[in-house]
Amino acid sequence: MKEFVINNNDSGQRIDKFIQKAMPDMPKSMMYKLIRKKDIKLNGKRCELSARLSEGDVVRVYVKDELSAVREHDLSFIEASYELEIVYEDENILVANKPAGVETHPSYGEVKDTLIDRIKKYLYEKGEYVPSSESSFSPAVCSRLDRNTAGLVTAAKNATALREVNSAIRSGELHKIYRCICVSPLPKESDIIIAYHKKDTARNTVRISDSSEEGFKEIRTGYKVLKQNKGLFLVEVTLFTGRTHQIRAHLAHIGSPLLGDGKYGDISVNKRYGVFQQALCAYAVRFSLPESSPLSYLNTKEICSGTPEFERKYFPVS
Repeated sequence: MKEFVINNNDSGQRIDKFIQKAMPDMPKSMMYKLIRKKDIKLNGKRCELSARLSEGDVVRVYVKDELSAVREHDLSFIEASYELEIVYEDENILVANKPAGVETHPSYGEVKDTLIDRIKKYLYEKGEYVPSSESSFSPAVCSRLDRNTAGLVTAAKNATALREVNSAIRSGELHKIYRCICVSPLPKESDIIIAYHKKDTARNTVRISDSSEEGFKEIRTGYKVLKQNKGLFLVEVTLFTGRTHQIRAHLAHIGSPLLGDGKYGDISVNKRYGVFQQALCAYAVRFSLPESSPLSYLNTKEICSGTPEFERKYFPVS
């Protein structure tokens, strides 16, 4: 028998989701069987898999010892770098400025020293993240940036914040503002452009179409030209949808690719400038959460990364 006392980070989720995280080696079929046989109990009583957990609840799983392995805590983040630029932090969230060249989190293969590893190490050494006291939660980033894109990434320090920020992203209540350099004029000084997007996972690229096609999803990208200098254009971009490579592919599709972009850009221009990673930065984060949200205090803040290095280089302040 395994017993779990639900803490604040475990609360609010369905009991089946909790068990999948707390006992990841247990097959789903076994979990369903245990529920049917009343061998999973919530506060000593039979429960449904859809039951929601509250802080202080006691979950007991009556299962043979060989099937009762609980979640092992991965402490490999301890080996991560101390290099971490925190732009904003409170008791719920942390916003870090990710350098270009650092993965947001492990993706293909075994990537070490990712941004989330550095964040976990930072919170662990502060005593805010104690893996041994968590059955189902660990600090998590709420969105990701491509490896060669610099800028702001929001991370949740507790489960409530994670749910709130993820909900804000889905509902458009978290606004991500980017700055980039385009190598060709844009059609207008400012606009919201709409197209359709399809990811090619095998090639790690995307396709953009002006018309709706099977397998394509709508994207909306807002832009505003801030400055121009010697054939380069400093552009501020607001994402209204968040698809893979959206900014890079969408701006290239309208004839204004990013400087340094080797995937969707103009290789000859990149060679001329000697720039081989996209001039793109997640520059600012703004929240517009409902007043009922426990994170509504963030609505008064605009969190900025500071002027990107590429902007200082090609658009110096006179």
